[in-house]
Amino acid sequence: MKFNTKVIHGGQQHEPHTGSVNVPVFLTSTFAQRTPGELKAGYEYSRAANPTRQALEDALASIENGATGLAFGSGLAAMDAVLKFLNPGDEVIAVDDLYGGSYRLFTRLYEKYDLKFTFVSFDDVSKIADVITDKTKLIWLETPTNPLMKLVDIKAVADLIKGKDILLAVDNTFASPYIQRPIDLGADIVMHSATKYLGGHSDVIAGALITKTKELGDALHFIQFASGGILGPHDSYLVLRGIKTLSLRMQRHSENGIEVAKYLEQHPSVEKVFYPGLPSHPQYELAKKQMKENGGMVSFTFKSGKKEDAVKLLENLKVFTLAESLGGVESLANHPATMTHASIPAEKRAELGITDDLVRLSVGIEDLEDLISDLEKAFSSI
Repeated sequence: MKFNTKVIHGGQQHEPHTGSVNVPVFLTSTFAQRTPGELKAGYEYSRAANPTRQALEDALASIENGATGLAFGSGLAAMDAVLKFLNPGDEVIAVDDLYGGSYRLFTRLYEKYDLKFTFVSFDDVSKIADVITDKTKLIWLETPTNPLMKLVDIKAVADLIKGKDILLAVDNTFASPYIQRPIDLGADIVMHSATKYLGGHSDVIAGALITKTKELGDALHFIQFASGGILGPHDSYLVLRGIKTLSLRMQRHSENGIEVAKYLEQHPSVEKVFYPGLPSHPQYELAKKQMKENGGMVSFTFKSGKKEDAVKLLENLKVFTLAESLGGVESLANHPATMTHASIPAEKRAELGITDDLVRLSVGIEDLEDLISDLEKAFSSI
């Protein structure tokens, strides 16, 4: 199947008893057995497996070209399962421009369990070899990164660690599998905050892992089963429904995203625009090679450098909603320094370039003219 067909049919089947085209929401905690230990249809208890969640997990594996999909209660719950796969004393190398919640999970929870985290720039992948030690067991990437839209050459990192006992995990939330598929480029694990583009309607909190091999998938499923961070059946249904329109939505997000980025780049109040589809982006060529489209995430700073200008613009937007999160059909605007990345220390944010005048937009699927008009009016208020 090609991708547009996979999002609708990949890994799916009609419900066998009724012929229902859509998977039912199986609101059950447990399943009847024929005799002790003999299951009727392979289901025993919904923490281990649920037919609605299984349908979503099969779809996830299909659209990411993976062996196993796992659905979690949130993206951070999915990350938590990956970290539980490691042992005390193991080292993790992570991209430095990282979602604030990921940074918080790494540094405030798992460092006390004797995991070591090293945050580095992946601009020059060859230099990562200098950071790898015999204790390195996981490399954690975001590409594009949140919120500065940096790219990492996934294949180059995979080639660098080939043959080593190191897992490569990629947070594919910003791109979605419509735009890039990390497993095809050599990743072992793909993670999604399925709250975002996979769900697509800002009505569910969910996370996902997809693994290259069944063996790794089985190991992470055991961690999920033992820890209990599962996604419920109704939320599983919502994400599965969202996936069916992923191609259409991502195409529109990308069409609007590039035009909003072009508008911002020529605006007299804007200093810099972060968007991989612009020729001014330092990794524009990598974007063309690694990504099918450029998505709907755009960040920018002001020539004034003033936080006050960013706040005033955000307060005066009407079509864009000032809110956390991203990836819904509606356009959202965010101030990373005080919202999504507030958990990162101020000095670290400054070092990374997450300045107080930085604004992050999640460009939705509304009419482009309305989005540009909304930005124009908000800029005029400054």
